[in-house]
Amino acid sequence: MRTTLDINPDLLETVEKITGEKSPSKAVNAALAEFIRSHMVEELIALAGHVEIEGNWRELEEGELEEAARTARGEW
Repeated sequence: MRTTLDINPDLLETVEKITGEKSPSKAVNAALAEFIRSHMVEELIALAGHVEIEGNWRELEEGELEEAARTARGEW
């Protein structure tokens, strides 16, 4: 999507340096993606202590890891 934005050049230069992107568009997209990720992490942290996890999640996780290892070894 194309749009016209008035962006502070110093901020854009800093974002380009931080992201390592050469293109302003890619740098802005990377910054937006990181902003969204950071916001989602904050929302998850806010849920700490509000959600109860019950059941056998450790057993399920171990099973998934074993299955992934078998698949990686070519054992179907």
